[in-house]
Amino acid sequence: MTSDVIVVGGGVVGLTTALTLVERGLRVRVWSREDVAATTSAVAGALWWPYRIEPAARAGAWAVESLRVYGELAADPGRTGVRWVPGVHADTALEGLGPWAREVGGLRQLPAGEVPGPYAVGIAARLPLIDMPVHLAWLRGRFEEAGGVFERRTVTGFGEAAQRARAVVNCTGLGARELAPDTGLRPVRGQLVLVENPGVEEWFTAADAVSPETTYFFPQPGRLVLGGTAEDGAGSLLPDPATAAAIVARCARVRPEIAGARVLGHRVGLRPARAAGVRIEAVPLPGGGRLVHHYGHGGAGVTVAWGCARRAADLVCG
Repeated sequence: MTSDVIVVGGGVVGLTTALTLVERGLRVRVWSREDVAATTSAVAGALWWPYRIEPAARAGAWAVESLRVYGELAADPGRTGVRWVPGVHADTALEGLGPWAREVGGLRQLPAGEVPGPYAVGIAARLPLIDMPVHLAWLRGRFEEAGGVFERRTVTGFGEAAQRARAVVNCTGLGARELAPDTGLRPVRGQLVLVENPGVEEWFTAADAVSPETTYFFPQPGRLVLGGTAEDGAGSLLPDPATAAAIVARCARVRPEIAGARVLGHRVGLRPARAAGVRIEAVPLPGGGRLVHHYGHGGAGVTVAWGCARRAADLVCG
């Protein structure tokens, strides 16, 4: 065998898991159909916050564990892509959050007059905001510097990987619907608009967990990311002009200067939602090997990446 572990999938979940494993002293390869810059993770707005992910209790613990790592990475934002940025979650009350919120410093319920836009309720927070193209490149670079190998490879089954490594980790996101196979996986479509930043320095969200329309903007280096949508079951990767216009209009109701911002581009990603929530589970492979399934992170793959990676690594090493 050429490796101890092969991680299938090169998005944030796969790379974080691979990095965790290689730093535990294992020989690790990543097999990814796309370059990291072309994965679903690269499209993410990537504000740390448990959003559209189940099971809620476990996800909260994974998120807090990941928050601590992102806090450390924010010491070098130019390299890691992680920054602490203040902002507001509208339509959100502290009392409605899970136990994980007690681990997040600085959350503050806002008086109605301090909530931006047409919202009466909101909380202020200072949270990690991750520039995903930079962060994914950093994850891959750190993984390779530690001795890992990244390969572009299309995988149609886990048999070939099982012949080359004693353990295989399935981090294929929505691809696990066919590879696992798992009919409980479904896409939740997210569309974004990238515009020139007209001077917005704080992030904003108003994201109803059951609505197909959300409103948010994230100031990333060189651009302002506007969102968004959460279209359950929709699988098109083509940007819709009417949807883009509606996104800009919703964001402009909060910050009017956004209405005139020059559009730089459009992005669409498919969140890998799963009826039973995140799956982190080991199953035996023929010949005595082990397959660890690690997928179904919905809209919070970045938020829980490090906590989930450690749980998957425990199954590989256990």
